[in-house]
Amino acid sequence: LTAGLALAETKTIRLGTEGAYPPYNFLDDNGEVAGFERAVGDELCARAELTCEWVTNEWDSIIPNLVSGNYDVIIAGMSITDERDEVIDFSDPYTQPDPSAYLAMSDMDMSKAVIAAQSGTIQASHIASMAGATLVEFATPEETIAAVKNGEADAVLADRAFLEPVAEADADLMLVGENVMLGGGIGLGIRESDTELREKFNAAIQSMKADGSL
Repeated sequence: LTAGLALAETKTIRLGTEGAYPPYNFLDDNGEVAGFERAVGDELCARAELTCEWVTNEWDSIIPNLVSGNYDVIIAGMSITDERDEVIDFSDPYTQPDPSAYLAMSDMDMSKAVIAAQSGTIQASHIASMAGATLVEFATPEETIAAVKNGEADAVLADRAFLEPVAEADADLMLVGENVMLGGGIGLGIRESDTELREKFNAAIQSMKADGSL
């Protein structure tokens, strides 16, 4: 029993992220995970006294690979939704919902537009529920931007924090329309069986909120 407890305490916790969704997560020039969630994740692990390592995984299989044990935590700008909560558990939110926004080459009526979104996102679900709009899904956020530029889509719907730098860097693209508020905040995805790990991260999140560092 003592040996088992010692092993559990020294286990390396694997943090899974996409590595392709700045400013939340991306790969730097050295191929290392960087961004807001790298800073948050490292600090949460330190406060929870956990040894952690980072791994990357494509977005469309990020939940199945958590469930199958390829890593222990999802920290990838994932909004807390009832649909996802049926499959995995979530920590307390470490950010409030980020406004979603439309990016296009000109202003238009989104209720009649062809709109691109990354598959498996809350934005894709929202577009699918819009009467008159047509959803086109892509595996990566970069492909949604390319779809607008090459005419496959009229606009893209994604987190405003992701789209703003894109619009600033490309004179052909602009943010259009009003912000769209979706989801219930962003949290860590954790297997339903890992209740102790979830509580450790919840305590660390609350600690960061309490001292203002988050």
